[in-house]
Amino acid sequence: EVQLVESGGGLVQAGGSLKLSCAASGFTIDDYPMGWFRQAPGKEREVVSCINAGDTHYADSVKGRFTISKDNAKNTVYLQMNSLKPEDTAIYYCARKIDLRLNWLGDYWGQGTQVTVSS
Repeated sequence: EVQLVESGGGLVQAGGSLKLSCAASGFTIDDYPMGWFRQAPGKEREVVSCINAGDTHYADSVKGRFTISKDNAKNTVYLQMNSLKPEDTAIYYCARKIDLRLNWLGDYWGQGTQVTVSS
């Protein structure tokens, strides 16, 4: 069974950092584009970042602050988030077959991890 499990969310002050992890099982992450999208209470879902092989993409809202990476041996995707802003507050979801350019949220998601950035 395909499964994605996010971890690493929490409460952080503005300007702080968090690193999210996405542990995948039931498939090999290197066979698919992988990435993250987020959902804030009053906003539309937004693709944050994607990675396919060594090719990475970022939403303009996070470019220069977030870094996506993966460890194929561990079948795990990461999202390093620096210089966090209150507007980054959202539930962050890991996704398979996600595409930032097409704003496609993918075919399988994790359960999400809450990121809260205080002022």
